[in-house]
Amino acid sequence: MKTLRAWILRMAGMFSRKQSESEFADELDSHLQMNIDDNLRAGMTPEQARREALRELGGVEKTKQAYRERGTLPLVENVAQDLRFALRQLRKNPGFMATAVLMLALGICASVSIFSFVDAALIKPLPYANPSRVMGVYETNPLCPKCNLSYQDYLDWKKMNTVFSSLEAWGYNGYLMKTAEGVEPATGVRVSDGFFRTLGVKPALGRDFYSGEDSPGAPRTVVLTDAAWRKKFGGRPDAVGQTVVLNDQTYTIIGVLPAQFHFAPRGKADFWTTFHDLNSCDLRRSCHGIFGVARLKDGVSLKAAALEMAGIAARLEKEYPSSNHGQGAAVMPLSEAILGDIRPLLLMLMCGAGLLLLIACVNVSSLLLVRSENRRREIAVRGALGASPRRLVGQFVIEGLVLVAWGSVAGIALADVAMGLLLRLIPEKMMASMPYLVGLGLNGRVMTFAVGISLLAAGLFAVIPMLRMPFAKMQEGLTDGGRGTAGIVWRRLGTNLVVLELAIAVVLLVASGLLGKSLYRLLRVDTGFEPDHVATLMMAAPAAGYSEDGKAIVLENEIVRRVSALPGVKAVGVSSMLPVECNCNTTWLRVVGHPWHGEHNDALEREVSTDYFRTLKATLLEGRYFTDADDESKPRQVIINKTLADRFFPGEDAVGKMIGDLDLTPKGMKQVIGVVDDVKEGALDQERWPAIYFAFNQGPDLSYGIAVRTSQDAGAVLPMMSATIRGIDPGIGVWDEMTMTGKIENSAAAYLHRSSAWLVGGFASVALVLSVVGLYGVIAYSVSQRTREIGVRMALGAQRGSVYGMVLREAGWLIGAGVLVGLGCSLGAGMLMRTLLFGVKAWDASTLTGVAVVLTVFALMASYVPARRAASVNPVEALRAE
Repeated sequence: MKTLRAWILRMAGMFSRKQSESEFADELDSHLQMNIDDNLRAGMTPEQARREALRELGGVEKTKQAYRERGTLPLVENVAQDLRFALRQLRKNPGFMATAVLMLALGICASVSIFSFVDAALIKPLPYANPSRVMGVYETNPLCPKCNLSYQDYLDWKKMNTVFSSLEAWGYNGYLMKTAEGVEPATGVRVSDGFFRTLGVKPALGRDFYSGEDSPGAPRTVVLTDAAWRKKFGGRPDAVGQTVVLNDQTYTIIGVLPAQFHFAPRGKADFWTTFHDLNSCDLRRSCHGIFGVARLKDGVSLKAAALEMAGIAARLEKEYPSSNHGQGAAVMPLSEAILGDIRPLLLMLMCGAGLLLLIACVNVSSLLLVRSENRRREIAVRGALGASPRRLVGQFVIEGLVLVAWGSVAGIALADVAMGLLLRLIPEKMMASMPYLVGLGLNGRVMTFAVGISLLAAGLFAVIPMLRMPFAKMQEGLTDGGRGTAGIVWRRLGTNLVVLELAIAVVLLVASGLLGKSLYRLLRVDTGFEPDHVATLMMAAPAAGYSEDGKAIVLENEIVRRVSALPGVKAVGVSSMLPVECNCNTTWLRVVGHPWHGEHNDALEREVSTDYFRTLKATLLEGRYFTDADDESKPRQVIINKTLADRFFPGEDAVGKMIGDLDLTPKGMKQVIGVVDDVKEGALDQERWPAIYFAFNQGPDLSYGIAVRTSQDAGAVLPMMSATIRGIDPGIGVWDEMTMTGKIENSAAAYLHRSSAWLVGGFASVALVLSVVGLYGVIAYSVSQRTREIGVRMALGAQRGSVYGMVLREAGWLIGAGVLVGLGCSLGAGMLMRTLLFGVKAWDASTLTGVAVVLTVFALMASYVPARRAASVNPVEALRAE
């Protein structure tokens, strides 16, 4: 037999969708009254008759709701109702809402902003055709696993290999460009003729190099980058075909590269020319001054290519034992060659941001748990009044979505600001080597990531309260026992969440401490000289005016004389390469009288002026410095550093010893006249290499660095230095004006360590605050749930001190568990990030101890507040409230 409710619903289907609810209500009352009359005639009392009629109907409100759903879209209407209800609920709890949104915003901001850098560097493909097939090709030796090539070896590799569809070469170059205003330095690259075709890059204007255009008999041509085309030629299409004078040679502009093109290994470069005129290094197999780039043939694996190139290198080693002894080959994806030093840092920062987001989600989940436990009675009442479990679940899902929506909007807005700030903090010189960061921002991949983590957070926030919803026993929520159950549940689940928070905070704090200590030691590494009050710049003179015998030395003497006369200048020194640059520009040496078996002993090679070491205040350990008398008319004399002396003259007096080239030719023989303490020639985090210093007067150059020691602020001297040098000859190019301290502090090594330390330190600071707040919330909620128990204890004579002890012991167990778990995880994290550390062990005891103490102190301070509140409970009021 059909129920009355089913019959009425069937009748309602006959009504027009536009029938008003009042008409349906009248019809419903009529049928209800008819059923009541039937029950009265059956002998029931009026109360029984009405109750039985309502039972058969299934509830007046449910029937009306079912009728409404026949004329509307129930899902849309329910969502709209739940959304309005969620907004009202959140407005009633502004503190909860603001706290949750702020935590989410901080976590999302950190994750999205760091992911944008990960996306730009590691995910976004290089701007080449099929970039995964483009390889970087290098030579190797025991000191250098990724070294530049010999041009002669490159020609043999190109001819002998069968794994590359093309193998091309490129090398650094600098130019002096003549303009209407004078001469200005310009960066450039020398490439072989098929370089751009190997990359799969076509010029936006004009053409690239023809086959054979890198031969000496071909016309001199140049390809511009988009930036150089716009800046130096106004972005005019007719620039193609015009000429430009570089290093006193006329080049014809044949093309302009696309705006999105970059070649990160070279960094910023304005002019791309060919290996048109081979220099002295290109002609010697023992001189390594270029790099290789290749495209793998289809079907050839990276492993197969590496094996073949190693075999070719081995054959060349047998054929040319003097120059190729110990020289191997390395092949790797170009993306890996570009990002080898950046990848671990970005991944570490991404992990740190992810941990911070996890803490934020755990904290918000804890808040939602407390809120859901406090709403058990409300949930039970709504269920008793007919709300279905699906409808109740929908309510929590909507509330979670609202919180996440606000937190996501705020977090993404903050991330956009953070990205711009982080980009501006990158030094300009370093930014030039990271062209893949240009245009970094909220692109499609970053927004997809932001939406993804927001949806995950929304799902988490919807599921956690649902796990505690008493669907099966809703009536228990109407009893007084519900409160006790809530307290037990919270102590079981909420405390575990707090332990997780504290452990994550420990990991981030330890990582921050290790990176901070690394930065401290890096910036205080012994450079072997005094960098304070030293100004530096690089300069280059045109070959046309100074390549003749003696003119380069005359120019250097004139520059030193005029700069020395500037106010506040105490000393002036010249070097072919200034300190804290790189362990590059090397030579091979052999010690006269020592056993030698064909090995290549590498040492840095620098040409320095008479007062160079005095200007740096480097320490002379043995012998003497150069003098003006050490010129080309005298036998060649050199000064070596302590590392070279210790390695090749252990237990001996190096002064007076002879060193030479591998063949000990008369021209290559040099006498050691002095030993200086190690000057940090390479990056701050690189090891010290042996170094040989030649007298500038015995081997002058036209491009070198100038260091000036002053008695005043070094930065104030820089403009005067530049103006003085240009005043000698307007054709001299000057660039990279900076103080030595600025050079050190803004070096790539210092920036990477500093940025990682500050970012992870920021994550750790926020994590510390959030975890301590989470602990406070757990202890405070536990105290509120145990008010009656505490009141009874105090009524029975318990002292305030015992109440303090009870609460702080509970907090102490949580703190201890969180710290111990965190320290264990920190050891693993430290091992994973050990390549990012400098002068610090991953298990540094002082850092681990300091973090444990700091977190414990802050956590106990947070626990003291609820402990004090518990000790202040009035037993009478507590028992009366119960």
